[in-house]
Amino acid sequence: MMADKKRSNPLMNQSPGLEKVTTLLAVSSCKGGVGKSTVAVNLACTLSRTGAKVGIFDADVYGPSLPTIVRPPNTDLFSRNDLILPLNFKGIKVMSFGYVPTGPGGSGAAIMRGPMVTQIINQLLTGTEWGELDYLIIDMPPGTGDVQLTLTQVIPITAAVIVTTPQELSFVDVVKGIQMFHKLKVPTVSVIENMAYFQCDGCDKKHYLFGTGVRQRLVDQFGIKNSFEIPLLPDLSRLSDAGTPLVLEQPDHPVAQTFREIAEATVTEIGRIREGAVGMPEMRFVIGRGIVATWPDGREQDIDPAELRRRCRCAHCIEEMTGQQILDPSSVPEDIYPTEIHPMGNYAVAVNWSDGHNSSIYPYDLIAEMAAP
Repeated sequence: MMADKKRSNPLMNQSPGLEKVTTLLAVSSCKGGVGKSTVAVNLACTLSRTGAKVGIFDADVYGPSLPTIVRPPNTDLFSRNDLILPLNFKGIKVMSFGYVPTGPGGSGAAIMRGPMVTQIINQLLTGTEWGELDYLIIDMPPGTGDVQLTLTQVIPITAAVIVTTPQELSFVDVVKGIQMFHKLKVPTVSVIENMAYFQCDGCDKKHYLFGTGVRQRLVDQFGIKNSFEIPLLPDLSRLSDAGTPLVLEQPDHPVAQTFREIAEATVTEIGRIREGAVGMPEMRFVIGRGIVATWPDGREQDIDPAELRRRCRCAHCIEEMTGQQILDPSSVPEDIYPTEIHPMGNYAVAVNWSDGHNSSIYPYDLIAEMAAP
């Protein structure tokens, strides 16, 4: 599962510490407390176990988690040629503001305004001598603010993995995250639903304490094929607090297998993106034909605009909890047409309609299914 291709990017050339890094993978959540850092570390360790050269950068200044989840034997920081030398945890290069002495005795709270935070993160990320890495995992702070925008503008992030929980509020935040990365031209390649269910000792039944259906809605609305469930697991939290990632301590655990599946799917998707193998059609409206989808292989297929409008699965058209249709199909005029069509990430298209309904999102799989030859 090694990264297979180096990139030439002027942004990387301006960041000497990142010159030999092949893939920059952001692990993000728009809501705190969902286990994002635990996922980031276990994913990094899983990639490392495949033989890849891996690093982890903790981009959270206010609440750095990396020093708790991983415990390098030596946390003293040194520099060489004006670059900070990263710490080493079981062959993985790590760096976090949490390792930087900031107060009397070598520790202290980060009390600073936003511009200073982004400057520090930029200096730590681009000013660390990462050396040759196949994957640098960037554990993003929660939210969609200055740090996320600055990092994406400063460095060419390859792709994003979004971590969420099953609650409705988390789903809303995931949509914000997908839309943010889309605007920044960073494809979301996987979504991980953490604390998805609980399974007690000696019981084969999965208890979905926070409800179900959120992960499937992401697949239905955004076409994200790589979505995974991680259970509410005491060992995962206990081992993270002890500084020993589960995938290293219990490599045969079913959750460790899930992380292997996440790593394999993420690497595969990144490879498809690099090779241009993601099947994204160009879509346009043609009077007399309707919506025309032109696929990468040159095929053209026509789609009835009224029928596509009726297939909208947004919260205004589909009851979110039951999945039942709210939209009355007969209310959609046959002469409806799109006023705007634009991609939404790598897997779906967003359409604004002449009836005033905006931002309907349709996965490309649905477009292919509906298209008439």
